[in-house]
Amino acid sequence: MSGLGEHHLALLAEQSLERLGNYDQLLFEGTWHTSGEILTRARRTASGLASLGIGPGDRVIVLTMNTPEVFVGYHAIWRAGAVVTPVIFLQTPTELRHILENSGAKAAIVSPELVPMVVGSAEGLDLQLIVAGDVPEGVDAVTFSSLEEHEPGEIVPRADDDLAALLYTGGTTGRAKGVMLSHHGLWHAGRGMNDVARTTGTTRSLLPLPLSHAFGLNVLVAGLHSDRQHVSVMQRWFDPQGWLELVQEHRLETSPVVPSMMQMLLDQPYADYDLGSLVSFGSGGAPLLPHLREKVETAFGVTILEGYGLTESTAIATASTVDDNRPGSVGKPAPHVRLAILDPLGAPVATGEDGEICIAGPGVMMGYWQEPEQTAAAIVDDWLHTGDVGHLDEDGFLYVVDRVKDLIIRGGFNVFPRDVEDVLVGHPAVSAAAVVGRPDAKSGEEVIAVVSLAPGAEATPEELIEFARSHLAKYKYPREVLVVDAVPLTSVGKTDRKAVRTLVRE
Repeated sequence: MSGLGEHHLALLAEQSLERLGNYDQLLFEGTWHTSGEILTRARRTASGLASLGIGPGDRVIVLTMNTPEVFVGYHAIWRAGAVVTPVIFLQTPTELRHILENSGAKAAIVSPELVPMVVGSAEGLDLQLIVAGDVPEGVDAVTFSSLEEHEPGEIVPRADDDLAALLYTGGTTGRAKGVMLSHHGLWHAGRGMNDVARTTGTTRSLLPLPLSHAFGLNVLVAGLHSDRQHVSVMQRWFDPQGWLELVQEHRLETSPVVPSMMQMLLDQPYADYDLGSLVSFGSGGAPLLPHLREKVETAFGVTILEGYGLTESTAIATASTVDDNRPGSVGKPAPHVRLAILDPLGAPVATGEDGEICIAGPGVMMGYWQEPEQTAAAIVDDWLHTGDVGHLDEDGFLYVVDRVKDLIIRGGFNVFPRDVEDVLVGHPAVSAAAVVGRPDAKSGEEVIAVVSLAPGAEATPEELIEFARSHLAKYKYPREVLVVDAVPLTSVGKTDRKAVRTLVRE
C-alpha cells in the first residue's frame, strides 16, 4: 500500500485546522459552518465511505450544486484514499453516462433533484448511490447523513503521486477526457494560488464558482494553505442579484468570477447597493475583453486580477497581483510554474512574439485517463502544450491571444476571433460576442459573428458589420452578424464555440 505522502490532501486539511483553529469559515444560505465542523463531518463520512467498500483509488462522482456537503465530501473522499471526480450538474444524460462509464466510478454523491438523471444514466452500471438529502421513493441509495453516523478512522495512506482528482474536460472539441491530478499536483497548485492571493490582503470572499470546476476545486485547496482565517460566503449557483445582496450584507472584499458573470452583474441595478467593501475580482476561466474590464473596474471600484490556466494545469498557471498587474495581461507565472512560448517545431520564440503557451511544473496533470496517445500528444518532454497562443513581454507578463484551434484562416490571412470580439463588444449596444469561421468556397473560411445586445439596446447586423469594418483590417471584419438573445456559453461560463458553430451552420 502507498505510504502517507507529505502532500496528502487529507493531511493538509488536518494541518490547516491545527494551524488556524476552529472558526466560522463558511456561510451558506444563512447558516455558518465552522472549519472544525466541516473536518469532523469529513472524518465521519470517510468511515462511512469505507463501510460501503470505497477504498484507495476508487473514483467517487460528486454531482451536486455548491453546498457544504461538497466541502465535506471532497475531504472525506481524500481521507478514504479515494479519488474526487467532480461533475457539474448541467451535464446532459449522455455526457454523464460517458463519465460514469469512462471513470469506472464506484459511487456517486448526488443532490436529490439530480437522482433521476443519475439513475437513468447509470443503468447497467455497478454504482453505489449516495444522496445528499432525502432519498426519493423507490430509489436504492443511502443518505449522505447516514455516512456521518460512523466513528472517525485514520487517514488512508496515499503517496504524493497517487491520483487525487479526476476532472472531465468540457468536451467542446469532442468527447470529454478525464484529467488526472495527483495529490502532489493539487497541493502545489493550491499553494501557488494561496501565495498569489496573500498579496491582496483580503480575508472575506464570495464564492459563486462551481466547486465541480478546476478553478473552484483549487480555490478550496488554496484555502487549506492559508496562514489567516479566511471567511467564504458561498452561493449554491451564481445569481447576480443575490451576489450583490451578499456583498452588501456581509461586507465582502473579493470574489473569483468569470467574465460572463461580470457582464451579468453589469446588467443589474448595481448602483442601488452599497458595494464599498469590494477590493478586487479574480478573473479566470475565459478571456476578459478590455472593454468589459474597464466597465467593471469603473462600476464596482475594484481592481481586476486576471489569471490563466486550464484543467490540465490544475486551474492556475499565471496570475496577477495588486502589486504586479497590467491590463491586458494574465500576469506572471505562479511560483510553482515554468512557462515557455514555443514555435511549431518546439523552439522558444523571441520576447514579444506569438507562439504556443507551454507549461511545466508539479501542477501539470499526470495525463488523460486511459488515453495514452492523447497524453503523449499533450505532454512532450514534461511540457504541457496548451493549444493557446500568446506571448511574453520583457518583464515576463503573459498575454493570451487565442486558441490555436479557433484560428480562422481567411484568404490566407490569420484571424484570431478574440481580436474581432474585442471590437464588437466596444459597440455600445453589444453585450457579448462570439466569432467563428465558416467554410467558404472563395475565401477558404469566412468570419461570422454572433452577438447579443445589452438590455434595451438596438443595433442592426448591417450597423455592426460597418462598425467592425471601421476598426479592423479588411480581411478581419465579419461579413455576417447574427443577433441572438444570448451568446451560447458552456456550463462554466466560457463561450461555447461548438454551439456557436452549430448556430452559424443552421
